[in-house]
Amino acid sequence: MNYEPSAISQQNTPQQLNYHFPPEWAPHEATWLSWPHKEASWPGKIDSIFPVYSQFIKLLSEGEKVRINVADEWLKAKAIKYIQQAGADLSQIEFFFHPTNDAWCRDHGPAFLINPQAEQKKVIVDWGFNAWGGKYPPYDLDDVIPTLIGKALNLPVFHPGIIMEGGSVEFNGNGTVLTSTCCLLNKNRNPHLTQAQIEEYLCSYYGVEQVLWVSEGIVGDDTDGHIDDTIRFVNEDTVLTVVEEDRTDENYELLQQNLKELKAMRLLNGKQLTIVELPMPDAVIYEDTRLPASYANFYISNKHVIVPTYRCAKDEKALDIIASCFPGRQVVGLDSTDIIWGLGSFHCLSQQEPRI
Repeated sequence: MNYEPSAISQQNTPQQLNYHFPPEWAPHEATWLSWPHKEASWPGKIDSIFPVYSQFIKLLSEGEKVRINVADEWLKAKAIKYIQQAGADLSQIEFFFHPTNDAWCRDHGPAFLINPQAEQKKVIVDWGFNAWGGKYPPYDLDDVIPTLIGKALNLPVFHPGIIMEGGSVEFNGNGTVLTSTCCLLNKNRNPHLTQAQIEEYLCSYYGVEQVLWVSEGIVGDDTDGHIDDTIRFVNEDTVLTVVEEDRTDENYELLQQNLKELKAMRLLNGKQLTIVELPMPDAVIYEDTRLPASYANFYISNKHVIVPTYRCAKDEKALDIIASCFPGRQVVGLDSTDIIWGLGSFHCLSQQEPRI
């Protein structure tokens, strides 16, 4: 589907109706997933990801519902087999027959916004999806997932008409969204829009008031620099940001640039960000490819913070740092060494549905 240049309608945007995108640590009704099935995303090793993926589902199901998009009964049966082997509570798992091209539900899934005072307390925003700048066609099935979920849940769906991915934006729950110029200003997304126009869309359709920008992503990230691999809010004024300790590593200067920019930022109330530095894992290389391994790609569920680990000496240090930021949740490391071959991890694979 093509997204033509268009001005934002000034009537009935989510922001004008007082809807907003809650932070990830706010209570969830469910986590949405799209069961992995695309061999080309994990060439030669897709079967190796299912045990860990199912452990992820088990952890999620301990505190919330897990809603999984599958193509058909055959894929549902396959999923149930793995989920049962992981020991997950099947009464917490719901399947929806929504065929997808790929598994990255953070980017093709719905953006859920809430307004507790409204008669309709929850709505969906269906951004356009073009597989990270047209890199991996076809993406027609993924592009319509939010609207299908809106129909399944009987929720209104807004269509901004521009390309946007959930992994490119990070929210503090108090009016601020953080993103990266290397992704959202890339000409393979919305070349007809200026930075100011993109900010207007973000504010109007996520219900935020402030857009903060960093410059860089990490090496190996095929999304052109999603923020969920680099910087994450842990509360309304604190961020975890990955830093590379090895000055000879190609990520070192990129992440130092982000750190410098974070230090200069001010929130809506004029406050500086509290910045917690998180180490990068040692480089994960498979078939001569540097993979976008990052501890920042964790997912905050109702009970846990689920963190990708990489069979690396820095894993425990990273888990300890993340645990210090989430005193009310159990921090759990799950081995993402095989999953990261798909160029994403647990946050990329999931999208939260808020409870209201």
